[in-house]
Amino acid sequence: MDRNHLERCVVEAGVSGEGSAPASYVSMEAEIPEVLYRGMKEFIGAHPNWDQYRVMSSALAHFLFQNGCEDRAVAERYLDDLFSRSQA
Repeated sequence: MDRNHLERCVVEAGVSGEGSAPASYVSMEAEIPEVLYRGMKEFIGAHPNWDQYRVMSSALAHFLFQNGCEDRAVAERYLDDLFSRSQA
């Protein structure tokens, strides 16, 4: 999938429409290495209150926060996941 395809998907979903509220969720499709897939599958199997969406969202928030993203929602997601691990 190229960048133009992704941008078309976002526009078709109405995420970037003027005057409309931004979507809370954006669906995405990504290819990941087999080793990451197996690791994620094992983790989800051992932690039943996590699913693939929560794992990917947490990983993305962690990456963005650690690389300087200043969006408050990203920081909150990162910190919530960081401190809720004992409950997971």
